[in-house]
Amino acid sequence: MMHWIVLPVILPALLAPLIAFVMRHDIALARVASVAGTVLLLAIAVVLIFMAGDGITHVYRLGDWPAPFGIVLVLDQLSALMVLLTSTLALIVLIHAIATEWDAKGRHFHALFQFQLMGICGAFLTGDIFNLFVFFEVLLIASYGLMIHSGGKERMRAGLQYVVMNLAGSTLFLFALGTLYASTGTLNIADLAVRIPEIPADEAALVRVAAILLMIVFAVKAALFPVQFWLPATYSNAPAPVAALFAIMTKVGAYAILRIHTTAFGPGSPGTEDLAATWLFPAAIVTIAVGAFGVLGARRLMPLIAFSVVGSMGTLLVAVAVFSTTATTAALYYMVHSTFAAACLFLIADLVVTRRSADTLSAEPPTVQNGLFAVLFFAAAIAMAGMPPLSGFLGKLLVLDALREPGFIGWAWSAILIGSLLTIVGFARAGSTLFWKSTAIAAPATETPDTADGVVAGAPPATVMQVAPGMLGLAALAALALFAGPVSSYLDSTSSQLHNREGYVEAVLGADEEEG
Repeated sequence: MMHWIVLPVILPALLAPLIAFVMRHDIALARVASVAGTVLLLAIAVVLIFMAGDGITHVYRLGDWPAPFGIVLVLDQLSALMVLLTSTLALIVLIHAIATEWDAKGRHFHALFQFQLMGICGAFLTGDIFNLFVFFEVLLIASYGLMIHSGGKERMRAGLQYVVMNLAGSTLFLFALGTLYASTGTLNIADLAVRIPEIPADEAALVRVAAILLMIVFAVKAALFPVQFWLPATYSNAPAPVAALFAIMTKVGAYAILRIHTTAFGPGSPGTEDLAATWLFPAAIVTIAVGAFGVLGARRLMPLIAFSVVGSMGTLLVAVAVFSTTATTAALYYMVHSTFAAACLFLIADLVVTRRSADTLSAEPPTVQNGLFAVLFFAAAIAMAGMPPLSGFLGKLLVLDALREPGFIGWAWSAILIGSLLTIVGFARAGSTLFWKSTAIAAPATETPDTADGVVAGAPPATVMQVAPGMLGLAALAALALFAGPVSSYLDSTSSQLHNREGYVEAVLGADEEEG
């Protein structure tokens, strides 16, 4: 049996308590352990990508119990891609947290960080909806702690809203699981794909209820309208490295929609085949509008970035709602792009905000390294808005190309293009205020000789290690655009494998022999 598949869950699960109980009083040792573990996780993710590249769905049976009776982890090209995306983002964020010393503002940052990675990787690899719930709870508990890391009144208030919203989502998740198990007798995704089509259409009411409840739960995770309101407050008040890591959190919801509603509730399922698309598409259109108008109306930098994340999730889920191989390929490309773009913006904004009196979009004396920050912000902003030459432009082109059918083209193209325009205007206004108009304001009279060229007194220049994570994220966006051809080919294969329900079911339920 291939033990590589379980390592992305086991590694952070073992490392987190070790850091929490043994290294919590030694920040240097905790940093070394956390970085080493995250680098190792990235190496494991690379191995998994090569394993999944053969197009075969690999199954890991814990305790060697066969599905659907035992717990199974499933590795295919989609889950391997998401684990690689998570580990890459985690390493970038971790370097920033250490370089800016955000991690030193609380005793358990690195332990919570590893628990978060465990929950996210587990959610991407699990082959069972109940264990998806378990991993959701693991990552949410860790995210509660990370959200309020370093304290503060506003952060605690936003954290409370985040907790309440996700507890409500978890409750609905349990109701959905109970309803689904009562009607099918299983929660294994592959087994559900077999049993649900066998249920007569006039007896499938409970299955439809479960499908709707699951859609609501995943919509909460993905910040989809009308349950998107928790995201701007949460992301804008969280520590910047945490907000950057949370860029992958909403993608867990999008992944769950793709996985569950393509496999378990896919073609041939009575009453649920078109259920997700019917509700998902209009909600995604409104989500794009909410995000765009939020960016345009934001008066603070961090909420502006948070609303741009909402808009990007709408764009992603518009493509997901089509549930075709072409649209799924576009959605996956845009998913990777938007994750790095959002993380870059939060990391770069952190360097700017910590050198200003507040994150309000008002002109102040220019910060130290004003030109460097302006260039970085401009690059990240055009990536998020979808302008060339970075991958956001290609991502939106792929989404638009996949939505040319008569039932989608009018609403989707209008929402995406108008939303992109409003986002561009919002970021342009923010950038000009922060980096251009500020140059016309003189520094305070208390400026010391050490702060020349109008730099605000006491603002230290960013070190190479502090700037490097943002640049790495931008490099990933540039690479995604430069190698769009090979990446799209891999994503085409990934999408085809995802929509091949029979292959997934056969791999999980039909393989009696251990994979060696």
